[in-house]
Amino acid sequence: MALLEEGRVAVKKLGRDAGEKAVVIKVIDKNFVMVKSHSRPKDRKCNVKHLEFLNQKIDVLNKSEMDSFLEVTPKPQRQENKQQAKPKKQK
Repeated sequence: MALLEEGRVAVKKLGRDAGEKAVVIKVIDKNFVMVKSHSRPKDRKCNVKHLEFLNQKIDVLNKSEMDSFLEVTPKPQRQENKQQAKPKKQK
């Protein structure tokens, strides 16, 4: 079982996200990986020494599986109302 692979679930041991689960999105090299977690909206570069890998693995290409694992709720689509657009100022 390879620990450094895409989709591997880990728990962050250090930093302000300590104790939270994260998913490995991309393996950069033997020391660093890109992770996605619930607490931060962007993918973050993380040292593998700061992670404790679990036996769990998910499919990173399946967006619905990733969102359900990270407990992300989809944002509602914003509907623009063209009638309430601000009028342009005359010069």
